[in-house]
Amino acid sequence: MSPLSTRLLIQRGRPKSDRLGKIRSLDLSGLKLRSEHLDPKLLGRLRQLQELDLSNNQLDTLPANLGLSHLRILRCANNQLGDVTFLCQFPQLEELSLEGNPFLTVSDNLKVSFLLPKLRKVNGKEASSTSSQVENLNRELTSRVTAHWEKFMAALGPKEEAEKAQADFVSSAVRDVRYGPESLSEFTQWRVRMISEELVASGGTQVPKADNPERPVEAAAPHEPRTRLAALKRPDDAPLNLSPNKRVCTSPSAQVEGSPMGSDGSQAGLKLEPLHFLQCHSKNNSPRDLETQLWACAFEPTGEEGHSGATSQTVATCGGEAVCVIDCQTGIVLHKYKVPGEEFFSVAWTAVTVITQAGHKKRWSVLAAAGLRGLVRLLHVRAGFCCGAIRAHKKAIATLCFSPTHETHLFTASYDKRIILWDIGIPNHDYEFQASQLLMLDTTSIPLRLCPVASCPDAYLLAGCESGCCCWDVRLDQPQKRRVCEVEFTFSEGLEASGQRVDGLAFVNEDVVASKGSGLGTICLWSWKQSWAGRGSQVTVAVVVLARLQWSPTELAYFSLSTCPGEGIVLCGDEEGNVWIYNVWHLLNQKSPLPAAPQAPTQILKWPQPWALDQTVTKTMVNTVVANPTFTYLTALTDSNIVAIWKRQ
Repeated sequence: MSPLSTRLLIQRGRPKSDRLGKIRSLDLSGLKLRSEHLDPKLLGRLRQLQELDLSNNQLDTLPANLGLSHLRILRCANNQLGDVTFLCQFPQLEELSLEGNPFLTVSDNLKVSFLLPKLRKVNGKEASSTSSQVENLNRELTSRVTAHWEKFMAALGPKEEAEKAQADFVSSAVRDVRYGPESLSEFTQWRVRMISEELVASGGTQVPKADNPERPVEAAAPHEPRTRLAALKRPDDAPLNLSPNKRVCTSPSAQVEGSPMGSDGSQAGLKLEPLHFLQCHSKNNSPRDLETQLWACAFEPTGEEGHSGATSQTVATCGGEAVCVIDCQTGIVLHKYKVPGEEFFSVAWTAVTVITQAGHKKRWSVLAAAGLRGLVRLLHVRAGFCCGAIRAHKKAIATLCFSPTHETHLFTASYDKRIILWDIGIPNHDYEFQASQLLMLDTTSIPLRLCPVASCPDAYLLAGCESGCCCWDVRLDQPQKRRVCEVEFTFSEGLEASGQRVDGLAFVNEDVVASKGSGLGTICLWSWKQSWAGRGSQVTVAVVVLARLQWSPTELAYFSLSTCPGEGIVLCGDEEGNVWIYNVWHLLNQKSPLPAAPQAPTQILKWPQPWALDQTVTKTMVNTVVANPTFTYLTALTDSNIVAIWKRQ
């Protein structure tokens, strides 16, 4: 028997009346309602209803024929909704709440904006920003589908049946027309199908409208204040056009961005175009903020079903009180998570499999973010909310990383001189994580970078620390749950001698490690396998150096390096805003002995001096540089609140 009845609706309706047809506001929150409890015949009698609260129930959808054509406010927070297309039956809707529905994604947010032309607020925020994104996406998708139609119809043979061919066109368009990030693919394919069907229905004589013409001008609100920096882009056939006062490279032998020669005289430089320069971490959303320091970024993994071999173009960035998730292709900030008073220092991705209350399996991309307060926040990015927080350390967390082999194992490194391995677990039916501590690793100084050993990530962990490079045994089949450093690695020449800071650390492949300290302007490439094999019973081991790479002579610290193992590339920023790029494959493939002198970079990507606040940003510090696995996109974070994105040509 349904829990809804005429009597209950009258009791919970406003204004008070003995007739359902006069009720304008109805509160049905917290009744444990399921979708089948919503009787269209009963609810359809609420002909004047303008406000409906269905929050805190167990709804996975709403019936498509409720008949509430005058509804202006709908609250569906904290349910189990997995789709939003039912909203098209409420054309007058102006305010909507969908918070706490963990299976809704950013694609659903865009569908909401498309389906509800009069919507002004979503989850308490202005809807105009999302509306603008939808209009831009619609315009581009319409253009691409129309071009695909013209190409498709031109390729038809004279004997092919037009009706069958047009039906094939819809499938062809959904399969072949692509635009925007993978996280928006559900929305873009949904729209491509709609646009294609409209084209087919008109026989190709009527091009679908790209924008949403029904949205009234007065529904739009001013955008959240955020300056988007204009990069000085180059045309496809011209060199990058920078102002005459660009900085001279500190290394006379290094090549400038776009140069054809590399460090060995034969390597061609990568062709990289500055694509987006974003100011999305501003304090109080101030467009004048060119001071917030940005510290870490990471590309979302692409191991989801149906996307094998896909290239990630979604990057998470952190700095100040915000974590942003950005689509590199379009420059759209897909999500922004803010914690007033926090300062985020590190982010890391994983993917977990969640079982819903209905027994269905869902794959979640989870982003861990941590910083000054010592808390790790676990963000369900596509749904756009924080689903857990770990009180990991009493002091600030400098860095964190997930195990490459165990999706729920997370290392956190803190200013309390401890590294802790956590099992964050799988979210329960309330979509909450219950983390447990597996190991505690003591350090003699602050750990700055974490790096599971590539060839045996379940056995050993490397860390770059304020006083050197250390290694721990992290095998969980050992009885000790609190462990000290097993080996300290030393570097024979001045840069990273024992006791010297190591603020850059990453594996180039399963054997070769790239590491950097502050001081003498070099990056060291050394062999993990050879160094480990020669340790014997020693607790201090000199690394087997393979090569050294020339870098900036600055004495400033905390410029983090990164690697792109699939491409054999090492990356590092500097104090002038430059990105140093080293293609080390050719170097490591040379027969011994390798060159003793530091090798110049393959190229240096010069700071493009973008325009902000009516002036050129001529200089900045690039704190970290990360590329996606196929080196399609490169993201650099600066000391001046600028996220810089380049695309490989």
